[in-house]
Amino acid sequence: MKFRTRSIHTGHDPSQAKGAVVPPIYLASTFLQPGAGTWGEFDYSRSGSPTRGSVEMTMADLEGGVGARAYASGMAATHGALMLLRAGDHVVLGSDCYGGTYRLLHRVCDRWNITTTLAPADQPDSIAQAIRSNTKMIWIESIGNPLMSIPDIAKLADLAHRSGALLAVDNTLASPALVRPLEMGADIVMHSATKYLGGHSDCLAGILVAREKAVFDEIAFVQNATGGVLGPLESFLLGRGIKTLELRMREQSKSALEIAKWLKQHPRVSLVRYPGLEDHPQHTLAQQQMGGLFGAVLSFEIDGDFQLAKRICESTKLFGLAVSLGAVESLISQPASMSHASYGAEDRKRFGINDTLIRLSIGLEDPQDLIADLDQAIQGA
Repeated sequence: MKFRTRSIHTGHDPSQAKGAVVPPIYLASTFLQPGAGTWGEFDYSRSGSPTRGSVEMTMADLEGGVGARAYASGMAATHGALMLLRAGDHVVLGSDCYGGTYRLLHRVCDRWNITTTLAPADQPDSIAQAIRSNTKMIWIESIGNPLMSIPDIAKLADLAHRSGALLAVDNTLASPALVRPLEMGADIVMHSATKYLGGHSDCLAGILVAREKAVFDEIAFVQNATGGVLGPLESFLLGRGIKTLELRMREQSKSALEIAKWLKQHPRVSLVRYPGLEDHPQHTLAQQQMGGLFGAVLSFEIDGDFQLAKRICESTKLFGLAVSLGAVESLISQPASMSHASYGAEDRKRFGINDTLIRLSIGLEDPQDLIADLDQAIQGA
C-alpha cells in the first residue's frame, strides 16, 4: 500500500475492537494476567498499552523500522536515544540543531561524562574530522533547525558505521511523508511528534524508531526502566493526526515554497533559507532525499538588527508568536531569543544562528493571506 493509505489503516484492526473504525482509548493502568508468572500481551501500562501500541505500530511501518516507542515529549524521546550511551562516550552533533538537543547534550549528558563536538552536518568532511575513537553516536537533523541545512544521510550513515557509531536522525521537520532516514542507512529516527505527526498543537509526544532489532530492544528496555511513556489520550490524538500527515505536508510545503520565493525578492530581506529554492546549497540533494517537496519550515534574515527582527515577530496578526512548528496554524519566532536561546551564544555566532534570523512554520492558511501578514509586519517594523 502507498504511504497515505498506510498512515490511515496501519496499526488498527476494527475486528479486534467491536468494529470501531478508530482505535479505542484504553485508560487502564494495569491488565489482568492469565496466571501468576504467566504474562498476557499487556501487563502494566508503562511497559505497553493497546492505544500506545497502535500508534507505535503505525510509526514503525511509516518509517520502515522494526519497532517504535512513543514518549511523553520529543525531548523524552531524544533522552531515550542518548541513554544508549555510556560514561566516556562521545557524540558528534550536527550544529544546525534544535536548541533543546544542544542543551540536553551540553548541560545534562555532560554530567555522565558524555562529551559532544559540534560540526556542520551538511559537510561530511567536518563530521569525519569530529569523530574520535570513543564516538558512539552521530546526531543530525534531516532538515536542520533553524538554518534549513540538508545532510547527506546515506553518506553519514556509512561514515558512522565505519567508525563503529550509530547514526540518529531527528526527522521532525521533514516527517516520514518526505524523508525516511532508516531507508538510507540511519539506525534511529526521532520525532518531536508534537509537530507534524500530531499536527494540531494539542498533543505533546515523541517517537523513536529503530532499524535493527538489537537497537530497538535496548530502546524498549530503557524506556520501560525509566518510564517516560506517552499516555493513552495523547496516543489517540497522535494516531488521529498521522492519518492526515501526507496531505498536510503536501499543502504546507507548497505554501512554504511560495512564501520563500516572495521573501527572496523582498527589498528588506537579506537572505532566505529554504531547501526548495534553487540557490540553496543542498537543493539537488534535497530533491533526491525528499522527492520534490521541501517541508513547511523556512527562515530568513532581515536587513537590520536584533530589535528589528524582534519587532517583526511581534507585529504579525496571522502568524502566532510561539516556539513550535508543524501544525495547521502558522507560527513565527526569533530563534536567538526563543527556540535557540539555550544554544551557547558563542556557538550561535560560530555557526550562523544570527540575531536577525526569523523562523516561519507555514500552516494551512491561504499563502496569500500569510504573505500579506508578513508584508505588513516587515513594512511596519
